[in-house]
Amino acid sequence: MHYRKYLPRVRVQSSALRSVGYDEHEWVLQVRFNNGKLYNYFRVPPLEHDALMRAASKGEYLNLQIKPYYEFEELETAEA
Repeated sequence: MHYRKYLPRVRVQSSALRSVGYDEHEWVLQVRFNNGKLYNYFRVPPLEHDALMRAASKGEYLNLQIKPYYEFEELETAEA
């Protein structure tokens, strides 16, 4: 899958994640990590996005509940 839009993202308090965006129509979760890398995760239901945003540890939630279950792609980006 490919998704080339840059979504509006909100900054998050996390040691691993910088910002998170979500396209509720396409079910695409977009995550910018603190190392500058940008990833899209596909077919992520709205409830998963909500749970990520409410999680005490967003990095842990992403690692345990999203990465293992959803297809993803890394976007090429100039931002570091």
